[in-house]
Amino acid sequence: MTAPITTAGVPPAGAVFPKKSYLNDGTTIRSWLLTHDHKRIALLYLVAVLIALFLGGVFAMVIRLELLTPGPTIVEALTYNRMFTLHGLIMIFMFMIPAIPAVFGNFFLPIMLGAKDVAFPKWNLTSWYVYIAGSTLMLWGLITGGADTGWTFYTPYSTTTTTNITPVMLGVFIIGFSSILTGLNFIVTIHTLRAPGVTWFRMPLFVWAVYATSIIQVLATPVLGLTTLLVAAEHTFGFGFFDPARGGDPILFQHLFWFYSHPAVYIMVLPAMGVISEVICAVARKNIFGYKMIAMSSLGIAFVGFFAWGHHLFTSGQSAFDAGAFAAISMLVGVFTAIKVFNWVGTLYKGAIAFTAPFAYICGFLFFLVFGGMTGVALATVSLDVHWQDTYFVVAHFHFIMVGAVIMGFLAALHYWFPKMFGRKYPENWGLLAAGLIVLGFNATFIPQFLLGNAGMPRRYYEYPERFAALNVASTAGASLLAFGFIIIAIYLAISLKYGEVAGRNPWGSRGYEWDVPSPPPTENFDAVPVFTRGPHEYQDVPEELAKVGHAI
Repeated sequence: MTAPITTAGVPPAGAVFPKKSYLNDGTTIRSWLLTHDHKRIALLYLVAVLIALFLGGVFAMVIRLELLTPGPTIVEALTYNRMFTLHGLIMIFMFMIPAIPAVFGNFFLPIMLGAKDVAFPKWNLTSWYVYIAGSTLMLWGLITGGADTGWTFYTPYSTTTTTNITPVMLGVFIIGFSSILTGLNFIVTIHTLRAPGVTWFRMPLFVWAVYATSIIQVLATPVLGLTTLLVAAEHTFGFGFFDPARGGDPILFQHLFWFYSHPAVYIMVLPAMGVISEVICAVARKNIFGYKMIAMSSLGIAFVGFFAWGHHLFTSGQSAFDAGAFAAISMLVGVFTAIKVFNWVGTLYKGAIAFTAPFAYICGFLFFLVFGGMTGVALATVSLDVHWQDTYFVVAHFHFIMVGAVIMGFLAALHYWFPKMFGRKYPENWGLLAAGLIVLGFNATFIPQFLLGNAGMPRRYYEYPERFAALNVASTAGASLLAFGFIIIAIYLAISLKYGEVAGRNPWGSRGYEWDVPSPPPTENFDAVPVFTRGPHEYQDVPEELAKVGHAI
């Protein structure tokens, strides 16, 4: 028996919270910790990455408070070095890499494909336990060993430092297995579990983005794992892989590290791009503009991203030909990104836009992506990169692209899919206020850092000349505003979990496949195998009453 799906459901008046859903199908701790339900595993990841975001934010505030004055402020120099190492490692490996794929990919990818679960449910749960084990070991090593190398572990310092970095490296190695397991699971699920009617070019664009991300995870992560093992072995046993005093080559480490870490940029950003592609149709009440171009550009970014790592090594002594080749390839990534941006703007053009919190995060995402992308093109220009190398300009660029764009995508997804995941709405006015504070605070934090870097202030310095004081004060003030915005979000979403208005099946009036199941979804997603008779972004035949729903949330 099949159940054709033709239109998204309209929430009935006086919607009632469903009596049976994945949330109450077993309420013991054991039922959660041993679950094979992809939705529950997604929530386990959500709790973990939110804890990581909180910890990373705390360490970021310690850094900014220390830099409030030119001299010592609240911590000593070694503690400062440990703080930015903690901040970087937690935010990258514990939050930004798993945040969107492991949470929203896990929750919605099977539903978007018309499947009851991912291809390997046991692998899925295993990946969460591996992530927890790796994160725990990494945090234990950071706290007890006092690692002060920064998140890049540059050799030969990381192999000769007196701090104990071996547990940290092993923790990163273990987290990598979680990433690989998740990527393999998603690839197999997309290839084998699509419901009737879900052809390759009827897949939601979020699925395309997760697919491209999964390819990078599977192919690039083993390189990082082997590299971290080599560093740990050299630090522990005195081998000579990277230390020139022992016959090693520190530039080899940079090649190996950035061969993973540059594609890892797209492990973080591509899922956020997929979120924007989904949300932008719902808030504009329009078909996606250029579906195939957006889908193929995701694969293009994943492919080209593997060949652009050398632009991190412009000042390492590589040949002029290599520098020029890597610069050109890096700029090619901007072409695929521009394809997405122009198509998103085309989708918004003349749309019946609902000005909600998800739309506010779309605006923030577009600004951070375009502004950060332009500075990325500038950094891919060799003559400019020589001036900006290892300055706060690089820090600001990195945060605009990696943190700004990823967090905008994460928060857009969290607000857009919150009613589906938990069956309740959040207060829209508070959502808009928090979004405004976060976008404003982020700009106030990092635009001064662009100016600091251009003026020559190096990154990772504990003290700085008096002439940089005003911009550092402005950056710290912006970080405080940013923190306040996150606190507001935490409060109103926590309250909404219990006291929020019941959402109904489809409070946004979206055409996405995931909105055709109840809110929150049942354990097995569908009563029968669904048959999809339309695409996930088709709004041309939306009934008038459905078109108004998104404005009334």
